Amino acid sequence: MTPQRRERPLSVDVPGEPAGSGATRIETDSLGSMQVPAGAYWGIHTARALENFPISRRPVSVYPDFVRAFAMVKQAAARANAEIGVLDAAKARLIDEVCSEILDGHLHDQFVVGVIQGGAGTSTNLNANEVIANRGLEKSGHAFGAYSFLHPLDDVNRSQSTNDTYPTALKIALSLSLLGLLDELEELRGSFRAKADEFAGVLKIGRTQLQDAVPMTLGQEFHGFSTTLGEDHARLSETLPLLAEINLGATAIGTGITADPHYAPAVCRHLRDISGLPLVTASDLIEATSDAGVFMTLSGTLKRSAIKLSKICNDLRLLSSGPQAGFGEINLPARQAGSSIMPGKVNPVIPEAVNQVAFAIAGADVTVTMAAEAGQLQLNAFEPVIAHCLLQSVVWLRNAARTLRVHCIDGITANSERLSAQVDSSVGVVTALAPYIGYAEASQLAKTALTSSSTIAELVVQNGLMTREQVLKLLSRDRLAGIEPVTAALAVITPDMLGDLGGDAPHS
Repeated sequence: MTPQRRERPLSVDVPGEPAGSGATRIETDSLGSMQVPAGAYWGIHTARALENFPISRRPVSVYPDFVRAFAMVKQAAARANAEIGVLDAAKARLIDEVCSEILDGHLHDQFVVGVIQGGAGTSTNLNANEVIANRGLEKSGHAFGAYSFLHPLDDVNRSQSTNDTYPTALKIALSLSLLGLLDELEELRGSFRAKADEFAGVLKIGRTQLQDAVPMTLGQEFHGFSTTLGEDHARLSETLPLLAEINLGATAIGTGITADPHYAPAVCRHLRDISGLPLVTASDLIEATSDAGVFMTLSGTLKRSAIKLSKICNDLRLLSSGPQAGFGEINLPARQAGSSIMPGKVNPVIPEAVNQVAFAIAGADVTVTMAAEAGQLQLNAFEPVIAHCLLQSVVWLRNAARTLRVHCIDGITANSERLSAQVDSSVGVVTALAPYIGYAEASQLAKTALTSSSTIAELVVQNGLMTREQVLKLLSRDRLAGIEPVTAALAVITPDMLGDLGGDAPHS
């Protein structure tokens, strides 16, 4: 018999309520009445979202910056509404106080709707409205759900729509998270720079297409890693001004319906003060409400940074491969046993983890691109998945950069003796002699060196092309690594030019 597949019923999580508490209250909306846990700060709209979207099992509170950003938006709206006289001062003060509590880290466990939801983020906005309203009611001595005293929509959501609060809060959350990522990238860059200084005198063989190339220093290699991180820091920084353009005051589609004409400039001013960000109101609120271009720009820039960091991790894994049969040029800190069957094996687990973060960010960029394209007419309904992908990408990249720095880069050591031996036996150093002895002669010497036990330096002297002193000068560490560059155009060497290198020209 074929086993029968049993469908699991869609269950509804009820977060924010003590385990074992069965007490409920009744709330009503346009669809009817529903029981809500008595001690929950959220209400019926949030309850419906919990029932409708048991998908991600990840509440919006997994992104604390997003919760704080919503509190900033609601706080700025309350202040602006009170200022222009469309909201009672006492109600505005209650909303303001609750938002301050959320900014201080309270009530985050009440932001329970899933990150993936229909409705363009309406459930998240309603969740915020209900939590703020019920906490305000509690502070003023009223029961949860007594919305005639402080209403989630008429008061907390005054002059607003999900269509302007959600993208505004998202841009603020991304800005705050991005600032943290930029700090971590700068710290990581500093660690690579410190290793560059530490390894400045360690000569090694460079590689192109995984084949031996010309020499360089290990310090130069790590300095390159530092430089590329600096470039990514600059590109990510350039997205911050783009995120500073908000559409708060646009309400439903950008016309500002239900909002006083003075509201948009007032709320933007208050939000600048609260967030500390240089926010500006978009010049075209219709366009700003429907366009997701800034999210694609940020996503693409995050992908660039992640992929470049992943390439660095690939290099670290190659350079540390071995320890006996691989490159074995550097040693990564041993973090854990690497095998359940091979005793003593240690794997490059930290770079591997960072690689996987980069893969996830690249995939998230595809999702953001598709979601941005799928917007229709005056609104993009798919901003929740854009929000989830971008916030996760920023957070994961920030955590990956910190993990890579603390658990890997700061503890790297060089196998200097192995590197020195590889340089001494390398045929790639003949490149430094080619301008003096000619490409054809250099090629022949390289072939001979590969099939014999002689080094390039020994063969040059044996063939009477240069004296030992001349060869050693041309193959010095500083010349090989470009630290002491030869910038003039060079012709194939003549006996007179050899004399200028020091030592007598050899006789043929």
